Amino acid sequence: MARVVIQAVVSVDGFIARPDDSVGPLFDWYFNGENELIARPSGWTLRVSRPSYDHLQPFWDDVAVTLIGRHLFDTTNGWDGKPAAGDQLVVVTHRPLPDEWLAAHPDAPFHVADSVEAGVALAKELAGDGLVCVTAGDLGGQAFAAGLVDEVAMDVVPVVLGEGVRFFGAHAGTVLLDDADRVVQGDRVLHLHYTVRRS
Repeated sequence: MARVVIQAVVSVDGFIARPDDSVGPLFDWYFNGENELIARPSGWTLRVSRPSYDHLQPFWDDVAVTLIGRHLFDTTNGWDGKPAAGDQLVVVTHRPLPDEWLAAHPDAPFHVADSVEAGVALAKELAGDGLVCVTAGDLGGQAFAAGLVDEVAMDVVPVVLGEGVRFFGAHAGTVLLDDADRVVQGDRVLHLHYTVRRS
């Protein structure tokens, strides 16, 4: 059965982007190392420290499906039809994807769901025994609040943004996590992985 993880690069004070969606120094560590990290199928190549590479490359390779919201789809132009990670992508939206985008990317492995619950269910079906990666922010917070997330992965950057897009979106309830089962010190980033505690 597929596992569902909410993941993002995050500031020490819990923000994944500034209010205008820019990331400021959050992604600097993606370019400060000697080890080539490759995101499939997008083909993005990043250069990170050895500890970051050893932690992230297997994680990214395990991602079968990515789940995003419509805002991120619009902000990135759907990554030009290539998921940032995983073989397929599910967009949670109440509006159809733009006809011009669909015409420009007829072979894009993108699917649409009209709710977080339906999106996670579809992503898990598509993923089989693989990993479903839910992007943090409003969508991730909704999935987390609904009890649909099994794991939390954070790449914590030593910066305080002060305001912006929260990792868990508007989620405000208390949820217990198990102790971190992975703590990896990279260069200007700390990789943390938790399992959500089930009662």
